[in-house]
Amino acid sequence: MNELPVADGSPKPLRIFLVENHRDTLEYMQIYLEMLGHTVLTADSMTKALATLPLADCDVLISDIGLPDGDGWMLMHRVQLSRPVYAIAMSGFGMGADQLKSQEAGYRCHLLKPINPKELDAALEEAVRELSPTR
Repeated sequence: MNELPVADGSPKPLRIFLVENHRDTLEYMQIYLEMLGHTVLTADSMTKALATLPLADCDVLISDIGLPDGDGWMLMHRVQLSRPVYAIAMSGFGMGADQLKSQEAGYRCHLLKPINPKELDAALEEAVRELSPTR
């Protein structure tokens, strides 16, 4: 699948902000998302994300929970955005308490690492459906 379909059959590319400190994972995910037709902006720390995310005008935030200078939950509590984004947490921590903490922080879903592309695709399709009225 190269692009996400919408109701009228046309592709619906997203502007995605990806926060991941593991270089290989960041590069893989960026390439994968760009192959799907999305625009991808990245940061490798919470500090960089807090500085650049508010100006990025993104539809979707995908953030690792474990970051070198904080965590993805803290990022969600501290970031000041001008409009809502569809937020996806990703982590090697998948206990019920971790997933609940992600939900309470404002993430719409919590994906386990290593990321399953089908689960990521499903989350992005849900983002397209939810964001369509506002885009």
